[in-house]
Amino acid sequence: MELEENTVPAALQGPLAPGLYLVATPIGNLRDITLRALDVLHGADVIACEDTRITARLLARYDVTTPMLAYHDHNAARVRPALLGRLAAGEMVALVSDAGTPLISDPGYRLVREALAAGAALTAIPGPSAALDALCLSGLATDRFLFAGFLPAKAAARRKALGRLAAVDASLVLFEAARRLPAALADMAAALGRREAAVARELTKRYEEVRRGSLAELADHYAAAGPPRGEVVVVIAPPPARQDDDDAALDAALTEALETLSVREAASAIAWVTGRPRREVYGRALILAEKK
Repeated sequence: MELEENTVPAALQGPLAPGLYLVATPIGNLRDITLRALDVLHGADVIACEDTRITARLLARYDVTTPMLAYHDHNAARVRPALLGRLAAGEMVALVSDAGTPLISDPGYRLVREALAAGAALTAIPGPSAALDALCLSGLATDRFLFAGFLPAKAAARRKALGRLAAVDASLVLFEAARRLPAALADMAAALGRREAAVARELTKRYEEVRRGSLAELADHYAAAGPPRGEVVVVIAPPPARQDDDDAALDAALTEALETLSVREAASAIAWVTGRPRREVYGRALILAEKK
């Protein structure tokens, strides 16, 4: 992927265009803010944020004096019209969450939908994301993943939600409250079976930790150790491939190899490619050869 090169010094850049800017902020380490994010925060007419106390610490660190306006789940219906009015008046509104990328488990989605419907310009300023950071650190498959947010707090609803996720052919990324982690991991192990997983906490902070193992092993650890401290992300490996699917793929590969190779040669080649035991592959190759 090519990066856009900007040779204009920050101090010489002109004013930013009016519109709604979704600005990713650090998830722990304040040095993870991007230069472009700082440009927007300095240049905005107002910064809409979940908790003004949390955002104030970031703004103070970088001498940003832009006024803030609290926008969260409890006041969104009341504050959103005011933000839309400012956008309609040609102002530049920056939306941030307490940490990470806006719209991920925060009330920004409705503001974006209504701003777009009103014809406002929308710009995303990419940056930190706890979900992606945890996925990269998990050591699990990253080519396909599902971010499922927070599971329900109550056990019965949580198990039902996990049952719906069980068949998803992708790594699962979940947020979880630290105090509920031992119980949630026990439910994950029961609902999802023997899968590899990782629990990442305090990402980018001084006491960052990633614990890896099977869901059962992780559930046992936190049952004994108790809930951890800090923000937690759980990453779970995709479900194991069904044996029927594996066998069908093996037969297809062997059938093709047997067109040009002997049984022994075909078995050796396919065993090497698939990683399955050579004796097992050879036995299957003999059966297929007899059917020809």
